[in-house]
Amino acid sequence: MDIKDLKSLLNNVKNGDLQVDEAVERLRHLPFEEIECASVDHHRELRQGFPEVVLGEYKSSGQIEQILAALVNRGNNVLVTRLDSEKARSVAKKFPAAKYHADARCLTIEQKPVEMLGKGKILVISAGTSDLPVAVEAVVTATMMGNDVEHIYDVGVAGIHRLLAHRERLFSASVLIVVAGMEGALPSVVGGMVSRPVIAVPTSVGYGASFGGIAALLGMLNSCASGVTVVNIDNGFGAAYAASLMNRE
Repeated sequence: MDIKDLKSLLNNVKNGDLQVDEAVERLRHLPFEEIECASVDHHRELRQGFPEVVLGEYKSSGQIEQILAALVNRGNNVLVTRLDSEKARSVAKKFPAAKYHADARCLTIEQKPVEMLGKGKILVISAGTSDLPVAVEAVVTATMMGNDVEHIYDVGVAGIHRLLAHRERLFSASVLIVVAGMEGALPSVVGGMVSRPVIAVPTSVGYGASFGGIAALLGMLNSCASGVTVVNIDNGFGAAYAASLMNRE
């Protein structure tokens, strides 16, 4: 239930179009619903503007299906992250409206049109093709959260002319998400070019001394460019969520 639904329900009670007992029944599962494997937070959208997001990694297909059933029954749009293809096939059998985004390892269910809440454009930039799973996770998340999202892929510092060819797109974005592995230099370059918030996402892509993304993480944390903030390694979802909140201001 979002703010619009809640206002509509209260107005229906006020106008006599809905009995109080029926309204109470609809509100029964606010703020959360306890099921066998989880306590599903139905109050999340009222507090933060988007329903609870399901982390698919480490959960069984059965657990995911139980949680999705609780969310779907309340009329929510649904986003599941870090979901492998085998689990996605199993879940899709129970929820025919589900769409699996293989590159992003995300599954979405749209039961109602996504309301455009962002005031500007979010631009997702990835340094290399190997960074795409994290970048596309950010694209899917930001899109589901009601933003105009564009992306530029494979424009890392090894060929900086590729990034410079997109200068106008960089300047037109309200928030930029920059995804990079290896030494993690790309966010500093972008941060030095634009006057908008830049969210840096280190990835676990790289050779031995990258230490699973720690080298990129430390490089981004030590960026000399002002206005660059950093999320955790491979956290495209977290970057998109933060960018969505910034884009509503």
